[in-house]
Amino acid sequence: MNVNSVAKFSLANHNPIQTNISIRNISNKDNLGIFISVLNSKMRKKLVINHLFVLFVVLSLPYPSLMAQPDTKPEGPANTEEEYQKRYNENITKDRLHGVYIPKNLDDAFVQLDKNISAESREKIKTIPEDTVCMLLHDRLGRWMLNNWCFYEGSRFSHYLRSAGVTYPDDMADFMLIAYHRHLHGKPVELRELAKSYRETRKKAFIEEKKEGKVIKEEVKKKNKD
Repeated sequence: MNVNSVAKFSLANHNPIQTNISIRNISNKDNLGIFISVLNSKMRKKLVINHLFVLFVVLSLPYPSLMAQPDTKPEGPANTEEEYQKRYNENITKDRLHGVYIPKNLDDAFVQLDKNISAESREKIKTIPEDTVCMLLHDRLGRWMLNNWCFYEGSRFSHYLRSAGVTYPDDMADFMLIAYHRHLHGKPVELRELAKSYRETRKKAFIEEKKEGKVIKEEVKKKNKD
């Protein structure tokens, strides 16, 4: 089974609940207080409804196990760094891995996602705020990209993202979720700036862990003295 047979995302229609509040018969402080109390209650209810809708959108997306899976099982983990590097160098030259088509660049990745996500579901994904999309979709659409586009073992697309400055597989998935979200909204992805934000976040985390003594090993290349 290849990526073109990915199950289409299917979500139920969303009919937002309209909150209509009458302001008639508010003639004194007591009634105004009651009105404000009701208004606050309605606003809280609407906020909860909005959050529940976002959660509904996410839960309606199929888990990766329900989507296209590789035709062949990946090899076991490499036993040595040399073996891993050999496999990596081979993988990044292939347009298919385990029977799944691997995008060659960002635009190609958008084409593949658009092909395999229904128009209705793309609209639903657009309703998720950008600052929430990674948290909500990382273990679904993000996990599918991690597994099928071989971010861990290496592929020509993961190599493309690595060359852009996104080096951690989980960061690659989150990068793609944000990039695709912007693509759906017709916004520029701003690849360099977005990639830079992930590099800076990783660098900051590394510095903090180093201060706390959590860094196990740090490789330092010494310059040869002439």
